[in-house]
Amino acid sequence: MADTVRKVEHFSTLVPNRPGQAFKVLSTLVSAGVDLLACTGTPRGRRAQIEVVPDDAAKLRAAARKRGLGFEARKTGYLIQGKDRPGALASHLAKLAARQINVTGIDALTAGKGRWGAIIWVEPQDVARATKVLRAKAR
Repeated sequence: MADTVRKVEHFSTLVPNRPGQAFKVLSTLVSAGVDLLACTGTPRGRRAQIEVVPDDAAKLRAAARKRGLGFEARKTGYLIQGKDRPGALASHLAKLAARQINVTGIDALTAGKGRWGAIIWVEPQDVARATKVLRAKAR
């Protein structure tokens, strides 16, 4: 089975660094029917940063606007999923390197049951070329 590659958007928001804040934000997104492909959170002093990659960016934007969540679009990347194998990630990085497209970040992991996934981030000026090189689908 070939890997699937799709273009995704990353959003982030800052909340008070207190118990229950991540739950409050994520449960609000759940109640709005927003499906997340990825989520991370990190403390930033007295605040915490919540970062999400939604399945449907337009749905996240609408939910954030309607419910007063301060999500801002931050970057574009590529969600890659497929059968786990040695060199799975490296094969996609090689395609980008061959075209002189700089990778600004990578989030990768095994998904269990012989599957893997990653999100590769690139600079805004490289999005169109990376989309073509990786043969990424829009959604």
